[in-house]
Amino acid sequence: MIEPDHSYAVEARGISKYFGGVAALDGVDFKVHWGEVHALLGENGAGKTTLSNILAGIYRADSGEIAVDGLTHEVRTPAQAIEAGIGMVHQHFKLVETMTVAENVHLGWPDTPTLVSQRVLVDRTNHLMEEIGLHVDPTAKVWQLSVGEQQRVEILRVLARGAQILILDEPTAVLTSHEARDLFKVMRDLVSGGRTVIFISHKLNEVLEVSDQITVLRDGVHEVTRSAEGATPRELARLMTGEERTLEVEHREITGETVLQLEGVTASNDRGVVALSSVDLVARSGEILGIAGVSGNGQTELAEVISAMRRVDGGTITVDGEDVANGLVRKVTDLGVGHIPEDRIGVGIVGSASVKDNAVLRHYWTEGLSSGVTLFRQAVVDFATRLVEVARVQTRSITATAGQMSGGNQQRLVARREALLATRVLIAVHPTRGLDVLAAQEVQTAVIGQRDRGAAVLFISDDLDEVLLMSDRIAVMYEGRIMGIFDRVDADREAIGLMMGGHTLEEAMAK
Repeated sequence: MIEPDHSYAVEARGISKYFGGVAALDGVDFKVHWGEVHALLGENGAGKTTLSNILAGIYRADSGEIAVDGLTHEVRTPAQAIEAGIGMVHQHFKLVETMTVAENVHLGWPDTPTLVSQRVLVDRTNHLMEEIGLHVDPTAKVWQLSVGEQQRVEILRVLARGAQILILDEPTAVLTSHEARDLFKVMRDLVSGGRTVIFISHKLNEVLEVSDQITVLRDGVHEVTRSAEGATPRELARLMTGEERTLEVEHREITGETVLQLEGVTASNDRGVVALSSVDLVARSGEILGIAGVSGNGQTELAEVISAMRRVDGGTITVDGEDVANGLVRKVTDLGVGHIPEDRIGVGIVGSASVKDNAVLRHYWTEGLSSGVTLFRQAVVDFATRLVEVARVQTRSITATAGQMSGGNQQRLVARREALLATRVLIAVHPTRGLDVLAAQEVQTAVIGQRDRGAAVLFISDDLDEVLLMSDRIAVMYEGRIMGIFDRVDADREAIGLMMGGHTLEEAMAK
């Protein structure tokens, strides 16, 4: 009798999974030791999330087996995965926002007492947090928490149910750099206590910072498993994509005319709190104006007031001299304004509609696609087919449901669709969030292309490295105010970082 190998926390042996006859995974072997952070890398659609969903019991493998601590387990449901010791924290949180932290932790937990008071829930949650080393106010409502705090609640929920193997799917995609550092400390604490963390990410520098081992998938096949020690971002990018590419961005002096202008713009967020405070901003033809700032400091509201998705409480917004503040989205679009939204799933696409319908979602009334009363069906098919080809969207068919595509392919579709609209202004909000290296470069190239064609680009990202790479000028936001604006050649990384934390331009330059 062969003794089980207890050195491996989890083994996926010969895992295959097909969707509509297409292999998402083809005989993949994946082995992770106890007490390590093991990164799982690959392009969008390479099979990372599919493999993780199989380990977590969300999908069923068509062939292959899963062993935990050397013992084979049948993992066909999330409950069976948790029973085996595997838990997953998804990129899009599954918390009930109107409930407290303590209530969310206990929701659906078999150990939750049948009759229980709020005080008992809070006490039990505090005890759990002390045991694990994660701390969040147990009495706070989830909607009152930062994204990083919500993520801690998700991790608490999974660990409370006895998970020893924690799968984190793109955990830093919506975190600030400070929150990401906090998460890495949590991950290291968990593995030092004997648990195992499987870390899915596209941010190669973060992978190298926190991981012990790295596995790369490519086109549903296991490409390599290697130590993180000695690896480089360029090497990992080549393993993921099969090619070696770097993005070169030419920055130049801005001489174009003013296309977009904001004067004294004030606006509130969804909770009625002031999110933009007397914002003055100018974007010129042929420039990328980067907006640097920690998430939650008014960047989202800035994009929404320009694209007419949010009302302003005061001030003016003009596109080519025409006031668009509190106007109609259709009017702004007709003026040549495209908007790559922060929330591609909730705002950018209709997940239940076809790829074809999503491709023409913002173009259907234009000449050649519609008579104004009816759509020209063949023209719509031709338009969608061209858009999918140019954007390199991987889909079974343009009639397939858009929600079935990977997040990266959804983002490619949205980015190219909006770039076609943006003859005058392109608003790009976290356009590469959650994308692999190659897909991110394709979106960045599309953004640069619009700039070179004369559009004014507003590029919003909480990744300062990306802002510095892409921008011709950089404006720094803090608590809804513009703290200062730099030409790219004069941009000082340390000064920008200080201003993102609330220092004035004079204070930042003096330090």
